[in-house]
Amino acid sequence: MSLFSGIFGPGIDELAVQARETPGSVVIDVRTPEEYRDGHIEGALCIPLASIPATASTRLPDKSAPIFAYCLSGARSAQAVRELERQGYANVVNMGGIGRWSGPLVR
Repeated sequence: MSLFSGIFGPGIDELAVQARETPGSVVIDVRTPEEYRDGHIEGALCIPLASIPATASTRLPDKSAPIFAYCLSGARSAQAVRELERQGYANVVNMGGIGRWSGPLVR
């Protein structure tokens, strides 16, 4: 645990471990498809923020599944969390920004 995770809560690295260890969890990358192709966390689904209002119900059919969202800085993923919660998703976590990710990226 880093100093900042003790102050601000867990960071993207810790949340990625939590997502990996949580049965039925889904990790979503809410950046653009181009940003996703430039490098993403292994296993993350690309669901751009702009498409969430129209596609969440088909792309994420289980509204009780743990969903972990990230973007570049954490701003878009915060918006995605709010939108998903508005749509009735019960267990959504903002992982923050991939800029703080220390693991490997899939390209």
